[in-house]
Amino acid sequence: MLKYLCGHINLEYRKLRKLQRKSYTHYFYEATVGAGLPIIRTLQGLLETGDKILQIEGIFSGTLSYIFNNFKGTKSFSDVVSEAKKSGYTEPDPRDDLSGSDVARKVIILARESNLRLELSDIPVQSLVPEQLRACSSAEEFLQKLPNFDDDFSNEQNDAEAKGEVLRYVGVVDVVNNKGVVELRRYKKEHPFAQLCGSDNIIAFTTQRYKDQPLIIRGPGAGAEVTAGGVFSDILRLASYLGAPS
Repeated sequence: MLKYLCGHINLEYRKLRKLQRKSYTHYFYEATVGAGLPIIRTLQGLLETGDKILQIEGIFSGTLSYIFNNFKGTKSFSDVVSEAKKSGYTEPDPRDDLSGSDVARKVIILARESNLRLELSDIPVQSLVPEQLRACSSAEEFLQKLPNFDDDFSNEQNDAEAKGEVLRYVGVVDVVNNKGVVELRRYKKEHPFAQLCGSDNIIAFTTQRYKDQPLIIRGPGAGAEVTAGGVFSDILRLASYLGAPS
């Protein structure tokens, strides 16, 4: 049933895009990925100017960015998650962030924008919620039991640290192989993804034009002000297309 619904949504999306081109109408949705960061506009600009997208890789969750930027071995994973919740970085139930479902939705948006025929059910998603805790009746119960799994996360972090690497939760659109994935990956400490701080997002576009050195966009990917800025930017673009003076 879920596969059918996802396929139906994808079909409607393609029909909408076809109607848009025929009727010379416009609709914008920049803030659906990266809040106010110019991610979708950049992707569209690359495609419209004849570039070929090879891969889009990014840290799309401000919550998970914050968690892994602060999970450095000095605090347990459960403590970092609890601090993120208290600071307002997570959803009321942190499992909504740790499940990776939000990142998967953003991967699908970028995949479809790249002309891939993918559904959410096609995206392998590595959930960071321990299987035994997925049925917890409340966020409080989940946070209470999460420390029981700290050793597993610490072992992963310590192994990465010993190899000069950091852990980052990423979404990837592999255009060449027509697939996407959401998972925890390791990056060398000199990699741009390892240089993040706070809850920043970072997205790397590897294209025919930017093959040797990917085009990188980095900045706040969440928050009321930057999200409002992304929406307002779309409104101004629409007004300009409709003939409003700049």
